[in-house]
Amino acid sequence: MPQSFISTKPIPVRERLIMALDVPSIPEAQALVEELGDSVIFYKVGMELFMSGDYFDFIEWLKQRDKKIFVDLKFFDVPATVGRAIKALSSKGVDLATIHGNDAIMEAAAKEKGDLKVLAVTALTSLDRGDLDDLGFACDVRELVLSRAKRALQIGCDGIVSSGLEVAMLRKELDHKLLVITPGIRPVDNREEDDQKRVVSVEMAFQNGADYIVVGRPIRDAENRKAMAEKIQGQILSQFQ
Repeated sequence: MPQSFISTKPIPVRERLIMALDVPSIPEAQALVEELGDSVIFYKVGMELFMSGDYFDFIEWLKQRDKKIFVDLKFFDVPATVGRAIKALSSKGVDLATIHGNDAIMEAAAKEKGDLKVLAVTALTSLDRGDLDDLGFACDVRELVLSRAKRALQIGCDGIVSSGLEVAMLRKELDHKLLVITPGIRPVDNREEDDQKRVVSVEMAFQNGADYIVVGRPIRDAENRKAMAEKIQGQILSQFQ
């Protein structure tokens, strides 16, 4: 039987599901949040909503409803610029935010994070070995993820974003020191083709050691969204009982 690395961090179980609000407009996002009600507490707001306008008003709207917020904009710029962006974001009461880039960028973000938890992106779940070859990365995906995770920990980031396929390796190498957020969650035994390549199931993600999972399309595209969210919450709860 594979080794289990279930998270021991004191995170409320129902907060371990992060719903990705990958919709084209703020009104659609608000309608989805209201539809899901108390089935989802934590939301990821990313680039698609950022481009639709009124992004920070929407963040405040979520806060007024006692929701937790993961800003996924993958900041990647001159280190000083990223540091100032993270500092400004921290003042908005956001819980998690992603950055990309080298050591200097991670250092600048870690220095200015305040109460905000900074997550370093390792390797996008939409990339496979062929994609990394195209980008000029000669190393193995697992080696790249581990290297990025070690540097993030040393520099002072709070966690990483990583495919569930690499989380068990990270737990073996780094124990539970880092927060690990795992996107690309799919019902692997019955999934339609999409742009996510390195995916895992809910149960596998947590058995491998994820602290949080990010779920988008399986909830957003469900016939009964709230029922699907509650089903996933049940799957998560079963891993922590």
